[in-house]
Amino acid sequence: METTTKTDAINTTSNACSYSSLHQAITGIIQGSRLADAACSLAIRHAETGDLLYGKNEEDGITPASSLKILTAAAALEVLGENHRFSTAVFMDGAIEKGILHGNLYLRGQGDPTLRKSNLDNFAAALAKRGVKEISGNLIGDDTWFDADRLSPGISQEDESYYYAARISALNLSPNADFDTGSIKVDAKPSRIGQPAKVILPSSAAFMEVDNRAVTVPKNESNTLLIERETGTNKIIITGNVPLGSAGAKEWISVPDPTAYALFNFQLALAERGIAFSETSKILAGKVPPAATLLLSHESMTLKKLLVPFMKLSNNSHAEMLAKEMGKAVYGDGSWNSGLRVMRSFLEGFGLDTDQWLFEDASGMSHTNKITAAELSKLLYKVRFRPWFSHFLNGLPVAGAPERFIGGTLRKRFKTGSAKNNATAKTGTLNGVSSLSGYVKTKDGEWLVIAFLTQGFAAPTIPAIDRLVEAIAQSRQTF
Repeated sequence: METTTKTDAINTTSNACSYSSLHQAITGIIQGSRLADAACSLAIRHAETGDLLYGKNEEDGITPASSLKILTAAAALEVLGENHRFSTAVFMDGAIEKGILHGNLYLRGQGDPTLRKSNLDNFAAALAKRGVKEISGNLIGDDTWFDADRLSPGISQEDESYYYAARISALNLSPNADFDTGSIKVDAKPSRIGQPAKVILPSSAAFMEVDNRAVTVPKNESNTLLIERETGTNKIIITGNVPLGSAGAKEWISVPDPTAYALFNFQLALAERGIAFSETSKILAGKVPPAATLLLSHESMTLKKLLVPFMKLSNNSHAEMLAKEMGKAVYGDGSWNSGLRVMRSFLEGFGLDTDQWLFEDASGMSHTNKITAAELSKLLYKVRFRPWFSHFLNGLPVAGAPERFIGGTLRKRFKTGSAKNNATAKTGTLNGVSSLSGYVKTKDGEWLVIAFLTQGFAAPTIPAIDRLVEAIAQSRQTF
């Protein structure tokens, strides 16, 4: 019988007793580190039996940060399926005659977080191949697959202009293979002393307005560059000093209207193929009429492949889009309310206590989110027996692996020691919050489940968390 307490007691099962030396090591690390003063909820389980081997405040609710993505990924695999794909399509409501499309052209998004300008280029090339040279009607973007709410609860105003808090739309565009949906890279570099900084932008950034107030200064001065988007606008403001000879600064800035941004880039792709609009044409948001003709479509990579950039790089937009997609799939409603409802039902189906799970988003960005290490470690134990577990595990960052799409957010941690390549876990970081949850292999080759959640610390707890993981990786059973 598994026992869970709010103390540091060892479970009375034989598995737990066989790890008594690990219990002593963990207790010593906690007492001699910043974890002693932090609010924390810690749990270690046996990966094969689910036995609780160690618990400290394991039933206390702590802000999980991005460790919440463990729930989002598992629910998505269960509900949507590992081979789920997102679709984007082009429609028309008229006819093509002598190179002119008489009617409107529609771009309909259905939540693809991996759509890129190159996909729009392919659409444009296909239209050009069909002989289209002019469109008499409007270019209309259909993002109605999801609802109109763009920001999840808990997104602060100071975060809103950056990629990690990008706005969510069913019609969106990613700038690179990391799939940082709805964002633009802004690079500011020194020019000549006394002159404005040199700003480097992609062609798609013509959608944005740039207010460059930054000044190039002598190389012995401080770099005070700041790149941000003015809240509620498409204006990028660059301020501060950039020293001569320095690398300057770069920032990924979120776009204020993802649907309009995707349409702008589609129009750009069409123009590059020699396809023009009439003088009266407009770019609008709308809905594809039932009688419209499907011209072209594109499908994303499968969910099991998307899990790599999603989980390895802790992509917040992917999490929120997956939540809305789950709501759409189950309830026909691509909203946060429906998506989070699906996630709670998933927990219930796994026999977990939903009263111990408080979350208002799917990415972990909200400080209001609270979960317990006991419940999170139970989830990590239970998913091991699902048919999609190998894909879930493949999405988790690998300790110390230097490649971005293997080590992910753990590539710069555990560069040496026993934990290197022997821990696969999801990181979580917010102001005053650090977490790490996943799996660690011991010296005996056994896998243990960990859920380490910390918050409210005066100094970072990551070094202490890493020491706990290293102690597990170095541990052996004692009989």
